[in-house]
Amino acid sequence: MNGKTAAAGIEREAAGARRRASIPRFRIEIDPVRGESPWWVPIAAVVAALAVCAVFIAANGISPLAVYKKMLMGAFGTKFGVTETLVKSIPLLLCGIGVSIAYRISFWNIGAEGQFLAGAMAATAVTIYMPDLPASIALPLMTAAGIAAGGLWGLLTAVPRAYFQVNELISSLMLNYVALLLLDYFVFGPWRDPGGLNFPGSPMFTADQSLPTFGRTRLHFGLVFALAAVLLYAFVFRYTRWGYELRLIGANPEAARNAGISLNRQLLLVMLASGGLAGLAGMAEVSGVAHRLMYGISPGYGYTAIIVAWIARLHPLGLVVSAFLFGGLIVGGYSVQTLGLPSATSEMLQGAVLFAVIAGAALGRVRVRRVR
Repeated sequence: MNGKTAAAGIEREAAGARRRASIPRFRIEIDPVRGESPWWVPIAAVVAALAVCAVFIAANGISPLAVYKKMLMGAFGTKFGVTETLVKSIPLLLCGIGVSIAYRISFWNIGAEGQFLAGAMAATAVTIYMPDLPASIALPLMTAAGIAAGGLWGLLTAVPRAYFQVNELISSLMLNYVALLLLDYFVFGPWRDPGGLNFPGSPMFTADQSLPTFGRTRLHFGLVFALAAVLLYAFVFRYTRWGYELRLIGANPEAARNAGISLNRQLLLVMLASGGLAGLAGMAEVSGVAHRLMYGISPGYGYTAIIVAWIARLHPLGLVVSAFLFGGLIVGGYSVQTLGLPSATSEMLQGAVLFAVIAGAALGRVRVRRVR
């Protein structure tokens, strides 16, 4: 009996040893604490995106280094390239600030594209129905109309989320398509220029309806709008009570609610400001660049602004740098057509950068822990 007991004990010890040996020395866990990834993650994401896209460029028989050099010189190598990059940076910066404000309170506004189009249509409506206004009245009225229309378009997402718990990702995305179809209706229908030779666009704006430019370049007064918006964004979140309340909501909504902050009210105000900035970008684009409302007025500024905000990590200075770099990416995309690649190469790069940034942020929350 004692022999059997001893044998059973030995067997149990052996089984326990086998179980302990089968336990992995390392395990991967998802860190439940929400924190920022290291500062170098966005830079590494851009480098990784360039490396991945280089594979597809090389598959077309073209040197990736030659393509990237061509894009760099086309966007930043000449005075014309730099001014065109700044022109493209204006809507990216305004929309990027708009989505950053929403992201500060963890409201995922991806409807900047629709808000941009709403602002462009509202500004054009002033030129259609009040065509004889002087510049001193027309331009401020167009600016106010663009901001108001973009803000109201943002509220179409905020109100269902605040009072009916409708997911803002779905509603803001769907509203982008509604705005696009509404734009098509106007430029193919009642606002179509009768002398435009069947071109889908409104009549050309007059000089009184166009934003002034700097010198003989296409760089327009919208740059002042964008820089002023950056300064205001930085000031509000750093020095004002409202900015403190928004930071508190983003960090801990329950603590903000217990402190007496109305989450629904703040959500509506944030989306009014977020959409208003995107609407201002639409006004600046039609009045400062296109000088008419037309089909395809936006090459996707609202969507690219999401990447701009993520790369900048919602920082004011980072938004300026990120918008400028992505403006250069758009302008550089036009340059690569001389090498036999489509201008959509820049869109491929933008998508790769966004994927890499999101992947980097996700990997930043993965921890490899040693099991003792």
